[in-house]
Amino acid sequence: MRGEKLGLLLREARGPRPMAEVAAASGVPVETLRKIETGRIATPAFFTVVALARALGLSLEQVVGHCSAQAPDDGRARTA
Repeated sequence: MRGEKLGLLLREARGPRPMAEVAAASGVPVETLRKIETGRIATPAFFTVVALARALGLSLEQVVGHCSAQAPDDGRARTA
């Protein structure tokens, strides 16, 4: 779930910019960025997140806030 939230945030922040452009600006390989955006790397290294956040103009507070935000309650009961 958290990996999906991070991927969504990065995709939204990247907007129409090519993935290769963001990868080059951050120093993160394109394939790593692709895996993070699609949730295949759910918990990327801290310094990878920092580099991507900087390249996308995001603060770490924005990243943490987005990734730790609770999903709205849809009214359905949850089971353990």
